[in-house]
Amino acid sequence: MSEYESIWSDLQGVAFTQGYLEAGGVRTRYLHAGDPGKPALVLLHGSGGHVEAYVRNLEAHAEHFSTWVIDMLGHGYTGRPGHPLEVKHYVAHLISFLDAVGVRKAHVSGESLGGWVAARLAIDHPDRVERLVLNTAGGSQADPEVMRRIVTLSMAAVTDPTWETVQARIKWLMADKSKSYDDVVASRQRIYRQPGFAVAMRDIMALQDPQIRQRNLLGPEDYGRITAPTLVLWTSDDPTADVTEGRRMASMIPGARFEVLPDCGHWPQYEDPKAFNALHLDFLLGG
Repeated sequence: MSEYESIWSDLQGVAFTQGYLEAGGVRTRYLHAGDPGKPALVLLHGSGGHVEAYVRNLEAHAEHFSTWVIDMLGHGYTGRPGHPLEVKHYVAHLISFLDAVGVRKAHVSGESLGGWVAARLAIDHPDRVERLVLNTAGGSQADPEVMRRIVTLSMAAVTDPTWETVQARIKWLMADKSKSYDDVVASRQRIYRQPGFAVAMRDIMALQDPQIRQRNLLGPEDYGRITAPTLVLWTSDDPTADVTEGRRMASMIPGARFEVLPDCGHWPQYEDPKAFNALHLDFLLGG
């Protein structure tokens, strides 16, 4: 039998806090680890996600950074504004969060939607971003098939949050389909069973609407305005876009570094935390 994977065993022995604070009037859930006097790092999950996406990365990063992971606006246990969510709304909430914790400038690393939001933050508010990591990031293209798949899986998981529907949504993220990901599934199932979450998911899925997505997409001019040192991190088995798209994204960002992690899907930070943490820290620490 393969070793059982548990969110708690990933965090066991890690000095961290879970809490809530008000960010722009929104009750916001966070995990924090590391000395508050060290440089700040914020980790941003993907669409429909939550802080547990980064449980395997907190300990390694807390050695060097005051590390924050948040449930983004409308996600997880963070407040829901009750309207379709576009990138500008996530960016405004992120800035409010940084202000609430007294951080003027942070390293920002985002996966999928989190990468899209991180890139937009770096474009519009360069004074708030130290170094930038775009991890299988969204925002550079609109693939109708991928967009339909995300909506179908996500709405199935919240409309009828059975073990099977939530597990299907989780497995879609991963390269290794043989694992059951029980603890991550249980965590997400609890979130998706919250009253009103099906309505919240429709707001989260706004960026999969072709018209809304089009006005939020980032193009060469946008990426070209990024001044923060940037790592674009892709994977061999990303379900949203292949390595070519990651390389194209990196080519639009001045001086960006591009790396590919093998045998990973959309969550390399979870699927291969050892390789991810080493590469991520090498870049964030100036490598």
